Amino acid sequence: MTEKDASSEKIISDAMADPSPAKSMGDPGITPLSPSHTQNDTDQVPSGPSFVVVVAIDFGTTSSGYAYAFAKEPECIHTMRRWEGGDPGVSNQKTPTTILLTPDRKFHSFGYAARDFYHDLDPSESKHWLYLEKFKMKLHTTANLSINTDLHAANGKRVKALDIFAYALAFFKEQALKELSDQTGGEFDNSDVRWVITVPAIWKMPAKQFMREAAYKSGLVSRENPEQLIIALEPEAASIYCRKLRLHQMVDLGTQTTQNGFSPSDNVGSGMSQASPAAKEHVRRNRQSRTFLVENVIGELWSELEEGDRYVVVDCGGGTVDLTVHQIRLPEGHLKELYKASGGPYGSIGIDYEFEKLLCKIFGQDFIDQFKIKRPAAWVDLMIAFESRKRAAAPDRTNPLNINLPFSFIDYYKKFRGHSVEHALRKSNVDFVKWSSQGMLRMNPDAMNSLFKPTIDHIIQHLTELFEKPEVSDIKFLFLVGGFAESPLLQQAVQNMLQGRSRIIIPHDVGLTILKGAVLFGLDPSVIKVRRSPLTYGVGVLNRFVEGKHPPEKLLVKDGTRWCTDVFDTFIAADQSVALGEMVKRSYTPAKPSQQVIVIHVYCSEKENAGFISEPGVRKCGTLRLDVSGTESTAARREIQTLMQFGDTEIRAMAVDVSTGRTVKASIDFLSH
Repeated sequence: MTEKDASSEKIISDAMADPSPAKSMGDPGITPLSPSHTQNDTDQVPSGPSFVVVVAIDFGTTSSGYAYAFAKEPECIHTMRRWEGGDPGVSNQKTPTTILLTPDRKFHSFGYAARDFYHDLDPSESKHWLYLEKFKMKLHTTANLSINTDLHAANGKRVKALDIFAYALAFFKEQALKELSDQTGGEFDNSDVRWVITVPAIWKMPAKQFMREAAYKSGLVSRENPEQLIIALEPEAASIYCRKLRLHQMVDLGTQTTQNGFSPSDNVGSGMSQASPAAKEHVRRNRQSRTFLVENVIGELWSELEEGDRYVVVDCGGGTVDLTVHQIRLPEGHLKELYKASGGPYGSIGIDYEFEKLLCKIFGQDFIDQFKIKRPAAWVDLMIAFESRKRAAAPDRTNPLNINLPFSFIDYYKKFRGHSVEHALRKSNVDFVKWSSQGMLRMNPDAMNSLFKPTIDHIIQHLTELFEKPEVSDIKFLFLVGGFAESPLLQQAVQNMLQGRSRIIIPHDVGLTILKGAVLFGLDPSVIKVRRSPLTYGVGVLNRFVEGKHPPEKLLVKDGTRWCTDVFDTFIAADQSVALGEMVKRSYTPAKPSQQVIVIHVYCSEKENAGFISEPGVRKCGTLRLDVSGTESTAARREIQTLMQFGDTEIRAMAVDVSTGRTVKASIDFLSH
């Protein structure tokens, strides 16, 4: 095809997303020099400066933590120091994701410290303090997330989500640097750290970008040095760690019963009873120490996998459940994503909501709503009491579970309704929850299990649909990771669904799997070789108008030439495989040689093939503005190269004026509307 082949001439239209964006613009646009769709250079991205240490932060819905490894001893992963505080019956390798701000909105504390301080405040005082928990879910559930999205504190006051996330990251930065300084015996410099933050794979791009913005705001890394921070996907991190598993570091549900499940004090569950004394000793030692040795070998389990074998990682956290399908590529054992990440908001907090619904049924929605606002600290207490009982739920449990009601709940209810909590329980038609004379709610095990049912049903339904996909046949292993994976009820449901089709593997310390994998990912990000693009990306162009092919309302006549406006020129399609660091290049030229500024708009859509940028669901997510004023091009037609680099959790775009070497970069922006 020659340059003169006018039918293929495309012009980048400076187009917004109104019905016919391009018609409202006076921008003459640019046309392609050559069909340069084919140049996909998989140049490896330069790895940037070397780091002394990698610190990974697992910012969870319910709990958070960090872990680190020094580049010179990558096989030693250290998890963070023991936190102050802690809950009876709940192991605390991580700290609750809770944050407290003073009445004048300054950061006060995070984790157990925030919760305990808030709890000890007098109710008259506590209503002025801003306490937030489980706020990460807001990034998943907000449809049009932006830098200005708000969160609600326990007292009902609004705060900027970005501030809260930045405060939390700044807290982890301070904790980690303090610990590193103590370890190395000197002031540890932040510029020596490569930071990794984990996010759910099913998060949309705005949520992933939001995390990066919060990191900039918190001072974790600077905008000038973006490669110091890697945004890692939670199931990918888990997958990387699972490759290293040795047999004594996991439980294979296929070879044992889950009768007694995992007791919270001992994450190893019943699988340990058949283990050798040496393995038991190893686990005992590991539990005391905060350092995990990751041997530089592939684990025994992994050595059973052959080229092309597939496995599924089911990451069950507090807020979301993420399902990812990976395939092995030998000899290095790189990972390839076979099917784009799926899942949904089916994490363990769903069980908390069910418990809240149950309380509303017994005591009335009006009372519960009031109680949460008037006695927020006591509400937090009640949910903590529920948490430890929630962890005691098991399929074959026969004895009831007792949940302590805080005194102020009993007291406030009497004031509110004029009769006792006991009376309310007798009067409600909820027959499986009784009042015990010690001031507790007594739930029979079936009642507790029914609170799990909606959440577990969602997960099982999703897994069932996933296993029906052609890309998801012959799955060798299913790795169950994340804090919720400890639930014997969930384990049993997954076992019943799979009917022995895949082996179910649960790593020990399953709540730390993602954290440890994120550290390994930070040490070697190239281990994930191929991802699936979650969106279709392209630019808005003008094509020569063809009668009968293009819709008449898209006709635009300029200088006697008939153009079809608003054409979506695809760079990469949703669910297409993308190698890490893959570049897609196109060459364009200004339609008018005298053009001073060349504007290229980047669009994205969840649909695989978008025809026009004005279609519903297509949104502008980036703009490249190349100023070519004051420069002469020797060539007859000035060549403007447009490059998009995919495969990282971020997408970068670039335009280059070939004759002068002038370059403009843009990071694709999903947060501005």
